[in-house]
Amino acid sequence: MGKATKKSARKFASSGQLKKTIESRRKHQQAKKKIQSRRGAKGKGKEREIVNDDDATSEEEDVEEPNNKGRSKVKSVDDFLGAKFMEDDDDEDDDEVDDEQLGSEENGDEESVADDQSFASIDDLEDEGTAHAAELSKLAEKDPEFYKYLQENDKELLEFDPNQSDGDEDEQVDQDGDTDMDGESVPILTNEILQKWKKALLEHRSLRALRRLLIAFRSAAHMNEEDQVLAWSIDSSTMYRKLITTTLRFTPIVLEHHLPYKIFPDGKFKPPTQSPKQRTIQKLVLSYFNNIIHLIPQLTDNEMIQLSLTESAKILPYTITSRKSVKAYLKRCLELWSTAEDSVRISAFLAIRKVASSHDDTILDIVLKSTYLELVRSSKSTSVHKLPSINLMKNSASELFCMNHATAYQHTFGYIRQLAVHLRNSMKTKTKEAYKLVYNWQYVHSVDFWSLVLARACSLETQAERGQESELKPLIYPLVQVSLGAIKLVSNARSFPFHMHIIRSMLHLSRHTKIFIPLPSYIVPIITSALAFKKPKSSTLRPFDFDSNIRAPSQYLKTRVYIDGLVEEGTFLLAEWLASPPIQGSIAFPEVTVPVVVTLRKALKSARSTSQGGLGKEIGMVKGLVERTEESAKWIEQKRKGVGFAPGEMAEVERWESALKVDEAPLAKYVKIQQKARAKRKSLVDKAAKGEDEILDD
Repeated sequence: MGKATKKSARKFASSGQLKKTIESRRKHQQAKKKIQSRRGAKGKGKEREIVNDDDATSEEEDVEEPNNKGRSKVKSVDDFLGAKFMEDDDDEDDDEVDDEQLGSEENGDEESVADDQSFASIDDLEDEGTAHAAELSKLAEKDPEFYKYLQENDKELLEFDPNQSDGDEDEQVDQDGDTDMDGESVPILTNEILQKWKKALLEHRSLRALRRLLIAFRSAAHMNEEDQVLAWSIDSSTMYRKLITTTLRFTPIVLEHHLPYKIFPDGKFKPPTQSPKQRTIQKLVLSYFNNIIHLIPQLTDNEMIQLSLTESAKILPYTITSRKSVKAYLKRCLELWSTAEDSVRISAFLAIRKVASSHDDTILDIVLKSTYLELVRSSKSTSVHKLPSINLMKNSASELFCMNHATAYQHTFGYIRQLAVHLRNSMKTKTKEAYKLVYNWQYVHSVDFWSLVLARACSLETQAERGQESELKPLIYPLVQVSLGAIKLVSNARSFPFHMHIIRSMLHLSRHTKIFIPLPSYIVPIITSALAFKKPKSSTLRPFDFDSNIRAPSQYLKTRVYIDGLVEEGTFLLAEWLASPPIQGSIAFPEVTVPVVVTLRKALKSARSTSQGGLGKEIGMVKGLVERTEESAKWIEQKRKGVGFAPGEMAEVERWESALKVDEAPLAKYVKIQQKARAKRKSLVDKAAKGEDEILDD
């Protein structure tokens, strides 16, 4: 051990890299002093001692100081739903110094990996094999009988050669390094050297080979940067791709071999136990992790980006204790999750979920907050092309919030409360600008997102799996109140698309949680107001897209195309509500539907007498819905004829409703037919938009 250390020290000094390393350490200390002085000037940090470079490479935790400053008032919808008001003051500090700290770490901590002697203590771990061989040689004197037994049964153990695995490779690499360093030139990485490293990693899980591979990886990550001391030169794109791929694929395998970590039955993981070996390898792994964070924005090939996300997520158990690195990694993943192609988005989400799977709940807090804020920022503008991506983000983010219901409760409660506060302020002010704070896409997507979260967390299936009610269930009532209040804020024909978006979210929540939400009070007025027009204006406007609009342009008002769309969407939403399990599956369905049927029949009678035949198609759609509803009411009456219990016997009522097959009801069959027709028409429209079909059948 001592002899090897002396040799490496002499080799390091003779290579001329000692001076460069000392200079890089001084630069790193100066950068740290600047950061500390800035924090001290702001009064948000305590004075810290400047540690030496050995400590600088260890994991660094951000110390969050309590801030007594009050939150700034929300002045606009961008401040509110742009998520600035939701960010803690310490996040503002992170935004200011994160890039500088990360750059300092890369220029300080990782400049120490600029030469082949960096993290030389990793090699000492493999030198333990030498000590093991010495113990075997003394075994003959201490325990002759056991030594004789090993000779007969395990001769390979006695012939153990600690230098056999890496001897030739070390000699070759060292010779290359000495030759190039003496000439003050950077050695060129060749395929032969990379193959030797790969062989050592596969056959022996060599830490020495891993160290050299990661040093070469750093050279690839910082290849085109100035003022960087690099250990290797890469002269071809093929070699660059091979190096990146090899490092990403083999590093998790070697680390898992030497430092296994614990995975709990619920999917959470715990970092490896503290040990001298773990502390030594931790420095190298953290440097590699920061290099990946630095490399990801430089990649342009989607396959390489997916590979880097997938493989980097596997080393999170070894770096999760470094809060600064985890935040930087999460920021990179969220950027890809919100802007990249769908395949990369999914890979980024899986990496985010891996971060959230940490046994430390504070990490989950950071993930939930950052994910929601990124979702809100990305949904500020919505178009027909961007809508699928936003829906993907909402569905995937809802999965994160359902990982731990207790932890998600405080976030869900806080953000729903902020929606309520903003709605209250708009109701008090009653100005055009105040209404815009609610009638915007971010508010719509926020309501829809929390509906998805609560529907997933509070569904009967989830409750059966967990064996208890979700901690998020009490938040259903305030979300419904906020949503219905937003619908009532402005009730005119131009705002009906906004109403329909909110109604769809409430329908989804009601369908999955089996909770009654009185939506006909908000759907029926849309239908009756459309039927009240005596003579709609003819126009050449294209059909109005209710999915990608929350406000109708003024030129659509009172036109046939808009009225036709309102009646069609309104009747479909009402049919879905009537056919949902909480309504159609209720023993009181005939009584529940009486007000709806009476109101619609009255509107139909008035429309026939005043429209002069101009609303024949719309009248036919509403009439068909009314007839199906009456048939379903008669179907329920027929089913409940033989019951022998009173309405107050809730246990018997629930048992009867659970045995009822709702899919066989006339209204349920009607809704299925409507869903198929709408899906077919949507597919034809999509094909026409792509130029695959020019003719659309009605």
